[in-house]
Amino acid sequence: MKVCWFHLMPYTELPDDFTQKHDSVWVDIDSRLFDPKRAHHMYNDFMDELEFAASCGFDAICVNEHHNNGYGLMPSPNIIAATLARRTTESGPAICIMGNSLALYNPPTRIAEEMAMIDCISGGRLIAGFPVGTPMDTCYAFGENPSHLRVKYREAHDLVMQAWTNPDTFSFNGRYHQIPYVNIWPRPVQQPHPPVWIPGNS
Repeated sequence: MKVCWFHLMPYTELPDDFTQKHDSVWVDIDSRLFDPKRAHHMYNDFMDELEFAASCGFDAICVNEHHNNGYGLMPSPNIIAATLARRTTESGPAICIMGNSLALYNPPTRIAEEMAMIDCISGGRLIAGFPVGTPMDTCYAFGENPSHLRVKYREAHDLVMQAWTNPDTFSFNGRYHQIPYVNIWPRPVQQPHPPVWIPGNS
């Protein structure tokens, strides 16, 4: 069994009467409640907590992606993961991105490149998480058509896996992505590719 430590990075200073005065913490949360100066301290506290967890012997420290909400201030887990890759030791825990919602990226090869970059910085400690994504993020915050979401996700997943494992330059002609030259630089340390987790629920 492996034990992982996971951080959502919630906004810690919502007013006490938030649930009485506001309908939701997601998608249409009142942006006037966000104080960037206070968030500066929150983000640094969150990073301290993640770095402390990394020193405690967990098998992995985990970050994730959410949008338009007050309970998860991490629209780009790759930024946080890159910072952790540099500020934790090569003998430290895996860095698990849980993850990038692949259907939201055009082209998905950017995720292949960014994750390969993090794998290189960390010395081969990346775990790549590819969730389909919640409807709140994918359909409401990003406006994805839910009837296309899963097939778009599968295509993006296939493209990323091919980009990581095919050493030759190739063309990709999918329904949603047509890329004449796929040839990612950098490439991941872990071969044939970093471990891939598909986080989700039923």
